[in-house]
Amino acid sequence: MHTNNSKGRNIALIAGIYFIIKSVLNLILGGGVFDVIISVAEAAVLYTGLMYMNYVIAAIAAIIVLVHLPANISHFTDNWLYLIEGIIDIIFAVIICINPNVREHFTNQWSGNSGSK
Repeated sequence: MHTNNSKGRNIALIAGIYFIIKSVLNLILGGGVFDVIISVAEAAVLYTGLMYMNYVIAAIAAIIVLVHLPANISHFTDNWLYLIEGIIDIIFAVIICINPNVREHFTNQWSGNSGSK
């Protein structure tokens, strides 16, 4: 797929690979296969560079962190690993939203038509 900024694509791919590794680790610790499927889809979307999809993936990551945050804080002694994971998720969410190289990568149009005739 075309990229407008290879540095941005590489950063987005690092985030996608992190999401996959995290979900596989969670699967080993007792999570579900569905999380792995979602993370692979997120990594694929991050690779495409389709316009605004970085914000969608960042929002998904932030929502997942917020949903699990109360339990992770209330059971800190048992869930400290998940709390650290949430912090890393938020860091990646911020990076894929504000990094100029990543934002330039996410400028691919949704249709195959570039607008020129």
